[in-house]
Amino acid sequence: MSASPLTPLDYIAEGYWQDFLAERPIAGGIAYETELRACTLDESLESLQRIDTLLSQVRRDMIKSGMWDEMTLLVDERYRNFMMFLAFYAGRVLAQQWQNKPHWYGQFELRKRYPELTLITDDFYQHMAVGYDDSVVKERLFFALEPIGLRLFGHIDRQFDAVQGGQVDSGLYQAVSLRLPTTLNNDVNPMPELTTHKSSNHQITESIVPSADSNTHVGTSQLNAPLNKPEKVSIGAEHHQANTVVTNSESLAAPSAMPDTVTELQANVVPPESENPIKPELTKVSQPTVKPASPVKNTSTPEMFTQLLVELDEITVPQPTGDVQYQQARKVLDQFEQHIAKQNKPRHQVIFSDDHNTAKNKALLLLQAAAEDGNTAAMLRLAMYELLGEGLTAGSDNQKKSGVEWANQAASKNDSRAQRLLSKMYYQGVGVSQDIDSGKYWLEQAADNGHAEAANLVQQWQQAQVLLTTQKQEQHSTKRYQLLIGAIIAVALLIIIII
Repeated sequence: MSASPLTPLDYIAEGYWQDFLAERPIAGGIAYETELRACTLDESLESLQRIDTLLSQVRRDMIKSGMWDEMTLLVDERYRNFMMFLAFYAGRVLAQQWQNKPHWYGQFELRKRYPELTLITDDFYQHMAVGYDDSVVKERLFFALEPIGLRLFGHIDRQFDAVQGGQVDSGLYQAVSLRLPTTLNNDVNPMPELTTHKSSNHQITESIVPSADSNTHVGTSQLNAPLNKPEKVSIGAEHHQANTVVTNSESLAAPSAMPDTVTELQANVVPPESENPIKPELTKVSQPTVKPASPVKNTSTPEMFTQLLVELDEITVPQPTGDVQYQQARKVLDQFEQHIAKQNKPRHQVIFSDDHNTAKNKALLLLQAAAEDGNTAAMLRLAMYELLGEGLTAGSDNQKKSGVEWANQAASKNDSRAQRLLSKMYYQGVGVSQDIDSGKYWLEQAADNGHAEAANLVQQWQQAQVLLTTQKQEQHSTKRYQLLIGAIIAVALLIIIII
C-alpha cells in the first residue's frame, strides 16, 4: 500500500517539533515552554507520565489563580499552541512504538476519509487526529487533544465524550499505552501483572500466577516451565471504556517494552502484624510475536473513584498515623488497579486466582488497620472498594453502608478529598439517596478545606446565584416602576376628571 500524501498538519507537527528541538520560538508563542523542557521530552512512554503530571499542575495553578476558564484559554494562541504541541508529541511517541511515522488529519481529511465519524463542527478537541500505523481503519486513529482537554478541564460538570465512542482517556500516558501494538519481544523486564496464554482453539485466556518466593526472579530455565493451574477467563467481544487510575510516578513507572508481553504478578502481602514491607515482584515471560490487535478499551470504573485515586496522589493531607501500613497496602492494590485498567471488560468481570484474592484481602486488612488508626487516605480507599462491592464486606448487605461510613469518617476529619467524594455521592445517589442539598453542603465543606476544584465549582455556583438574584431584582424593580407609572396615570386621570 502506497503511503498517504502529506497533509498540512503533517508539516505543522514536524515544524513544531523541529522548532522545539532547535529552541526556536513557535509561531505565536507557546505557554509553559520552560516547564515542557523540564519534562525531558525524549520520545519515551515515561515522558508522557511527566507530561500528565505537568498538566495536573497546570490545572491546579489555573484554578488557584482564577483563570481556569476553558473558553477563554482556547482563544489564547499560546495555550492552543501548548495543547497542540502536546498532541503532536503524543502522536509522535505512539507512532514510534508502531515503528511508523505519525500521519495527521485535520477535520477536512477526517470527514473525507472517515465519513462515519460523528465530528462536532468547530470542536477544538476533534479538529485533528493522528494515524499511527500503516492501516487505514478508523480504529488506528488517535484524537490526542481529547485526553489533554480532559486532564486540564474535565470535572463532574464538564464531561468529555470521545469521538470514537465511550469516555475519554484520563491522560496521555494511559491513552497511548492502550494503543500500543501487541508485538511481543524477548526482553525480560518488570511489567504489570498480566499473564496471557493462547490455547489450541485460539481462545484467549488470562491468569495471574503468584511466585512461590517473592525474592526470586524467574530465570531463563524457568520460563518454559508449565504454569500451575491457571484460571481461565474468556475475553468478551464487547469493548468497555472508562477512566483509568492514575498513580504516582513510582507505581506507574513502566519499561519501554511492549505492554502485551506475557507477564506474571508475584505479589506477596505481609499480614498486619508483620513489619516487613510489601514488595510485589513483577517478572515477564516472552512469547512468539503475534499480529497487532485492535486497541484495548478501558474498564467501566466509575469516574468518581478514578478521580479519587488521582486526588489521593496529588492532594497531600498529613496523616499522623497508619501511613506505613497504608503505603504497604497501596503498592499491592495499585497493581490490581493497573491490571483491571488493561482489561477489555467491566471491572466486576475481571477474575483473579484464589492466591491473588488472598493477597488483595490482606492488603485490605492493612488498609483497615491504618483506617482504624485514623488514616483518612486508608478510609477513602476502603470506602471505594466497599462501594464497588470489592471490600472486606463484599457479598454482604452492609457493604454500601460500610463504604458510606468510611467516607463520612474521613470527611469528619476535614479531609477535603473525602468531602468532595461525598458531594459526588449525594449529587449522583451513589451509596446514598440522592440529596442535592447534602451534595451542596459537602461541596462547600471541601472548598473551605482547600479543595481547588470544589472551590471553583462553588464560586461558579455563587456567581450564577448572584446573576439570578440581580435578574429577579431587576424584574421586581421593573414591575414596581410599571405600577408606579400606572398609579401616577390613574391619579392624573382623576385630577382631570375632577377639574
